[in-house]
Amino acid sequence: MGNDKEMFEKIYEEGAVWTESEPPKELVKLIESGKIKPCKVLDVGCGEGFYAIYLASKGFDVTGIDISENAIKLAKENATKHNVKIKFIPLDVADLNKINDKFDFVFEWAILHHIMPEQRQKYVKNIKSILNEKGKYLSVCFNNQNPDFGAKGKNLRIIPEGAKMPAGTKLYYSSFEEMKQLFEPHFHIIEAKLITMTAGKKEHIGNYFFMEKL
Repeated sequence: MGNDKEMFEKIYEEGAVWTESEPPKELVKLIESGKIKPCKVLDVGCGEGFYAIYLASKGFDVTGIDISENAIKLAKENATKHNVKIKFIPLDVADLNKINDKFDFVFEWAILHHIMPEQRQKYVKNIKSILNEKGKYLSVCFNNQNPDFGAKGKNLRIIPEGAKMPAGTKLYYSSFEEMKQLFEPHFHIIEAKLITMTAGKKEHIGNYFFMEKL
């Protein structure tokens, strides 16, 4: 995603349409059910830091990374406002191997559809490498059953073809089976399903995978 840094800086300078101040109900359910207990966690693509702030308020030791330095600046300000301590680092998700730390839980929300298929194997292997033994991983991304998949009547994987979304980003919508095949060699899939998720004030169909490191 390195070539997208300038674009994401501009998005966060002007106001990211996808920023949500409340944590996703699926993440909250994992915490409140005890499936994920307070531990060392990495928030991949943390944006303005609100999900990291939620976890920190629940007793987690949180690190958040984002390609945008503007996002990291906002995240630090938001953490201060909420009186929680979080380590925020400006870092491209393609450079996860540069993190000299291990985590018990890694999650990314609406991030993987920004990563093109040819980059995903490396990304998932990097996620696995920074997880401790029996570490958990939550991944949620757009599914190809989304209403805007196949924009303008075309069956396109990248929306729109060769171009970018209104926010300026290029997305790849994945099938449920495609995600399953990506994760299975590296993780035990605890729960996998299609969900209704919100992003940019809109509802989307999402691939939800909650996993444990093999």
